[in-house]
Amino acid sequence: MCAMSSSRNLSEAYGQAEYVRKAYRNSFSDQIVADIYGNAEQITKHVLSSKGRHRIGFDQIIDNLVTSKWFGYPLMILLLVGVFWITIEGANIPSGLLASVLFAFQDQLTLGFQWLGAPDWVHGVLVLGVYRTLAWVVSVMLPPMAIFFPLFTLLEDSGYLPRIAFNLDHIFKKAKACGKQSLTMCMGFGCNAAGVTSCRIIDSPRERLIAILTNNFVPCNGRFPTLIAITSIFIGGAIASYSGIINALVISGMILLGIAVTLTVSWLLSITILKGEPSSLVLELPSYRRPKIGAVIYRSVIDRTLFVLRRAIIIAAPAGAVIWILANIYIGELSILSTVAHTLNPLGKLIGLDGFILMAFILGLPANEIVMPILIMSYLSTGSLQDFASLEELRNVLVSNGWTWLTAVNVMLFSLLHWPCATTLLTTYKETGSKKWTFLSFLIPTLIGFSACFILTQVVRMLGLA
Repeated sequence: MCAMSSSRNLSEAYGQAEYVRKAYRNSFSDQIVADIYGNAEQITKHVLSSKGRHRIGFDQIIDNLVTSKWFGYPLMILLLVGVFWITIEGANIPSGLLASVLFAFQDQLTLGFQWLGAPDWVHGVLVLGVYRTLAWVVSVMLPPMAIFFPLFTLLEDSGYLPRIAFNLDHIFKKAKACGKQSLTMCMGFGCNAAGVTSCRIIDSPRERLIAILTNNFVPCNGRFPTLIAITSIFIGGAIASYSGIINALVISGMILLGIAVTLTVSWLLSITILKGEPSSLVLELPSYRRPKIGAVIYRSVIDRTLFVLRRAIIIAAPAGAVIWILANIYIGELSILSTVAHTLNPLGKLIGLDGFILMAFILGLPANEIVMPILIMSYLSTGSLQDFASLEELRNVLVSNGWTWLTAVNVMLFSLLHWPCATTLLTTYKETGSKKWTFLSFLIPTLIGFSACFILTQVVRMLGLA
């Protein structure tokens, strides 16, 4: 059987051994792994034979590029920008069409409630509260997820995703974490709850907890609408001709910041409450292969997109009812929503936000997608979630309520770093079985989000830049 092996198999064996020797040179456990692959290489030289001169295979040619020190990271960043440019540009039109259909159906529901003679408060809770919130969540979440998850699955099936873990393993080891955390971090781009669940692939309980506690620092699909809207209004909108690529670059920059925070917090956890040494990542790089379109569609749409959307809907439905009630019950001349916002205003101003923004993030705990509509509803005192036909209309509302460039940056920063959504918290409790770790998964990003915005705001104000 060995004599029948091809020269391609021999080249792959040589390639794997070479990768391991280059990557693992530090710790004792790494040396063991390198020795194992070295012995395997020696064995293959005796049992495998190739005719003619040894040729480098296609996989090894590509790997020499995508896993190199000089080209590996730039290629990863370019790919990141490309994926988010496609997601941002591709989701705009279908999201608008879906919103038009769903909100048109809302009008039919309203006519039905009027025909039945239902009280106004029933119509308000069920239609303007529950249904309108669900329409927002579906129209905002579904198109980006329907684009992002297939792209992610294509990278996974083609064999590139393990190369990302291979490239990032060294960096995560510096943070005393596991290279597999990079894979769970990638899953968090679609949904942090899915990212927390994917932490099961990490064998070490200590490193699995680190991955769970830090997964929130990469923005999920629910936070992209807020980041994209603010970027489009205050940054990309300044140069209309290149707004798409500028928005993608800014969003990618925010993601790189989230990755930096992930590594920093992982290191801090590793030297404090989760002390330990990083385990070795033994990862056999699979051959590149052509993805199966049918499998990609099924896994990305059924297993990921619809699964995440269902969880968001379950959480968002009751939240919509609560938001409508808070916006339509008055204490004196102000609704409960406005009263709470005014109470939070001093804290909000301290970190470069305001009470309405802070309240929108608090009420957005069930689903991050509803943060912006809650904020707009609060500013306009309309009593129900609102949308706008253009970003310029939204910009006018925000600027008239005191927004500056510093407010916009702080909103983006807080959106990136603040507490996980309710779905992610519930998933964290399910995966850890511990209230303590679930509470820490909420507390850590909350403290970091407040601290980052506070420091930025005070420095900018001290320098007189805002």
